[in-house]
Amino acid sequence: MQKYLFKNIELVNEGKTVTTDVLTVGERIENIAASIDPKGAVTEINGEGKILLPGVIDNHVHFREPGITQKGTIYSESKAAVAGGVTCFMDMPNTIPPTFTQQLLEEKFAIASRTSLANYSFYMGTSNENADEALRTNDKRNEVCGIKIFMGSSTGNLLLDNPVTLNKLFRESGLLIATHCEDERIMQENYRRIKSEGRELAAADHPIIKDDVECFESSLFAIQLAKKYGSRLHILHITTEKELQLFSNMLPLKEKLITAEACVHHLHFTSDDYATLGNKIKCNPAIKAPHNKTALWKAVNEGIIDSISTDHAPHLLNEKNVPYEQAHGGVPFIQHTLSMMLHYVKTGAISLETVVEKMSHNIATIYQVADRGFVREGYFADLVVVDRNQSTIVTKESVLSKCGWSPLEGFTFPATIEKTFVNGTMVYGNEVWDESVKGKRILFDRN
Repeated sequence: MQKYLFKNIELVNEGKTVTTDVLTVGERIENIAASIDPKGAVTEINGEGKILLPGVIDNHVHFREPGITQKGTIYSESKAAVAGGVTCFMDMPNTIPPTFTQQLLEEKFAIASRTSLANYSFYMGTSNENADEALRTNDKRNEVCGIKIFMGSSTGNLLLDNPVTLNKLFRESGLLIATHCEDERIMQENYRRIKSEGRELAAADHPIIKDDVECFESSLFAIQLAKKYGSRLHILHITTEKELQLFSNMLPLKEKLITAEACVHHLHFTSDDYATLGNKIKCNPAIKAPHNKTALWKAVNEGIIDSISTDHAPHLLNEKNVPYEQAHGGVPFIQHTLSMMLHYVKTGAISLETVVEKMSHNIATIYQVADRGFVREGYFADLVVVDRNQSTIVTKESVLSKCGWSPLEGFTFPATIEKTFVNGTMVYGNEVWDESVKGKRILFDRN
């Protein structure tokens, strides 16, 4: 049984940063103490000058398998995740075919059990026609992360806009409901208005078509449904200052039934960046004007935004290097999500303790993840070693996502993800891989 001793390492966990020893035995953390003298053979890791974090839990990814594997597979995207310090992911249902049945859902779990380097869960997809089938997921409440509702037509045929179906799902779901909130009617009205100007649309039009009003109205509707039925609701990728008035920091996270997420690209880019990056940063909901980014950062630090994820959505460059209206929406980000937040730690925009809270602790709490998301004795040893004295530059050659590119190419991060442990195995260490042990299905503690 493999043992690792992290010696004299700076542990960032549960709001504190302390220099300590951490011992892992097999898949779990066995001991955390100022000084540990282990019995038997152990692999010691000198932690001087390094920091130890709980692995990132990314509850919002699109890994493209099955059916769109030219863009990404569970194997390729989980490898990119692990290289970026992400040890758990929760994948969305917009694959081909969409995850609309229990059989298709379990087929995705089966693929991950064979190929994923990180721990995994998958959302049950919803449509205007599959409410009864989606609600069968209630029987797997401790085995499935949640159900996903696309309230705007972001992708494929997953739009759910039938009020009868929406009410049924919010009323009867025993799982967390994760929503993509955009108002289809307002979005189409904006599109027709701009199209009537008789010019070719460009990426800079994206936040005008998908504006703050359509995001607000959809988020408001989701919250009204959740309050009506007492549902557990997590609204994904908040992008606007206007939406933030719908959320509160008045309750402890464990008591919140309605929570909000920000995504890293909305905390980094603004609409000003369309001038240089164009369709490369076209995504849904859109990256918007700079004042929204400022408001999102304030909400993150004040506890109004509860979690930070990626919405990792790889597309091929030839799907981006086309006219705006044909360009696919989505940004590959999972390999660089933690590194980007470490950049913002250095700029003073956020503390390291808050990064860990928003990207590990809070997601574990919101989703009621069992034995993960914290560095605690008895928990799974999902751990990340970071060298803050070694910078990292993003190059096309270093991108592990199958799409083969990043909007961050040329960007230099102030730190390096040195090692990533998944269930006690050092899957990634100094660019050396151990793929002999695969990740595990994430389980949940729900009543």
